[in-house]
Amino acid sequence: MDRRNVVTVGVRRTGWAALDRDPQQDTVEFICPHCGARDKKNARRERALYHFTDGFLQDLQGEVTQCHSCKQSLRVVPIVMLHDQDETRRFEAVFSDEQLVTSN
Repeated sequence: MDRRNVVTVGVRRTGWAALDRDPQQDTVEFICPHCGARDKKNARRERALYHFTDGFLQDLQGEVTQCHSCKQSLRVVPIVMLHDQDETRRFEAVFSDEQLVTSN
């Protein structure tokens, strides 16, 4: 497997799903597929660029980032936007086989 093409699913929490953080922070959360560390990055793409796909608002282009723990580059794609707790639970059920960020 080519290590430059490693991808992971990202989560961008808005609205009721983001009540546990500062509303001015708009981050994408993910788990590094290299080291397993939880990480986050500032979201760069406009929310209007997300499209309804497979039952969720998603950014299928994703973003490239670097893990703060292991310094490996990775691509966060898709980025799923979750607005409330019901969407969060449904997302966790659908993507339970994947390596994902789970709610606290």
